[in-house]
Amino acid sequence: MDSDSLHYFVDLAAGNGLTLSSEQRASLQTSLVILKKNYKFSRVLFWGKILGIKCDYFIAQGIEEDEMKNKKTLYSLNCLDWHMLPPATDSMTADVEFASEGRFTGDPSHESQRTVMQTQGEGDETKEEEVTVKVNEESRLAVTVFNIDKDASVVPRGAFIKSPGGKVKTNLSFKGLHPTEAAKLHSYLHFREPVNLKMKSILEMADLNPAVDFLDPLSEDIPKGSWSLQFERGGTVCALRSLLWLGLTFFHVPQTPQHGYIYMGDGLMNLDLPFML
Repeated sequence: MDSDSLHYFVDLAAGNGLTLSSEQRASLQTSLVILKKNYKFSRVLFWGKILGIKCDYFIAQGIEEDEMKNKKTLYSLNCLDWHMLPPATDSMTADVEFASEGRFTGDPSHESQRTVMQTQGEGDETKEEEVTVKVNEESRLAVTVFNIDKDASVVPRGAFIKSPGGKVKTNLSFKGLHPTEAAKLHSYLHFREPVNLKMKSILEMADLNPAVDFLDPLSEDIPKGSWSLQFERGGTVCALRSLLWLGLTFFHVPQTPQHGYIYMGDGLMNLDLPFML
């Protein structure tokens, strides 16, 4: 969410017991403006907070010309000084999934490692060697934010449009979902490169508007039931909560363009989800 909506959405997300102190909010309001200016971002969004044992990581994302591509992710330990996270590459993701476990410590330089025996060579020259994979926590943080965005970043249908040139832009004519539509899961879309859309038939694609329907709806997620949708604040706010990444909360105020999501949690995927459904 942008800095203007910070207080509003943080208060709405406080239901899970996690929030920001008044000092942290004040620091973020100032530092995010400076961050936008220094990096020449078109927008800066406060993404959320990942809890650590010693320190918490505060996460922000800088948006450039395209709302969906080349997004830059930064972290801070004090809401004032920001550091750029490296892009989450496939090799980095594989190393993190292999070597990292347990909670974040709150130390970006903290190193996790895991050693396994791997078979090297072929035929008579086959031998087993010890292979050690080391990963620092900064890389783990980058991969975790990437995975949460991939699985649980949400926007209302129509909030963004795709130009004929392929750029994703904010839809300035979006006035919000009608309350009836806001109550339906298919009115909300994953804000990342589509996966299911590419597998649709020509007949299914014929009913879609390519300027608006270029993302996957949450209603197609597997397993079914990985989202909780409810109205709050006397029915004036629609809240979506991810059961896969506990702590991810999306809000939309129907019939207004106001929407956003925030993550406040330990950065661990809920592996018990299949048993909860």
